[in-house]
Amino acid sequence: MNPAIDTVLSAETPEGIAISIRPAGFAVRATAFLIDATIRVFFLMTCATVLAAGGRFGGGLFYIFFFVLNWLYPVIFELTPAAATPGKRIMGLVVLMANGLPITPAGCLIRNLMRVVDVLPLFYAFGIVTMLLRGDSRRLGDLAGGTVVAYRYDVQPAGSLADAVPMPPPISLSRRQQIAIMAFGFRVERLTPERAEEIAELASAAVADAPARLSLTTRLVGVARWLHGERRASAPAGSSAR
Repeated sequence: MNPAIDTVLSAETPEGIAISIRPAGFAVRATAFLIDATIRVFFLMTCATVLAAGGRFGGGLFYIFFFVLNWLYPVIFELTPAAATPGKRIMGLVVLMANGLPITPAGCLIRNLMRVVDVLPLFYAFGIVTMLLRGDSRRLGDLAGGTVVAYRYDVQPAGSLADAVPMPPPISLSRRQQIAIMAFGFRVERLTPERAEEIAELASAAVADAPARLSLTTRLVGVARWLHGERRASAPAGSSAR
């Protein structure tokens, strides 16, 4: 692909798996911002109406609410499993670390605190210019926090999973656990069978209901294929991941 026109980024996680990310451009991010702004204005107007009867005390509470909504609104939503504000979710976006991993609390706080710089000198001028000049459309806050805003369904591992029968995990998995299992499924063929089985044993709880005749490695790769979206067998039962 021509790097001058291709907007797909490649990042490698600490687990050694390549992640393909398509950053969101200015137009779609601006639309998401306007949706979020509309939501915030609605809540502020509602709050102002309710607190108006409280006089000066109500006015003080309103300013506290205004501060919390303005600064914590994006932080709270971006630290949820969806990793996106309502506006970003509507536009199909997600906030990630630049290496493809889920956003960290530190990265989230830094990218949002840096809004005080991005907004300068007026109407997010610094942020908009930075986004338009960069191929990955990252504003100053993203660069400082090591984050990127990408299309949710275009964030996926590059390469192919090892062969195994897809099987659902018997327990609920966090986003980080899912990514770790997916990473294992993509890199298992680069490991020795002994090392792969040793690593798979660390996640034995995620394959507790799988047939005992299968190795832990095969069972965990099966879970990885299920998390990847496969629901039908792609390999004969009992096949090895190696």
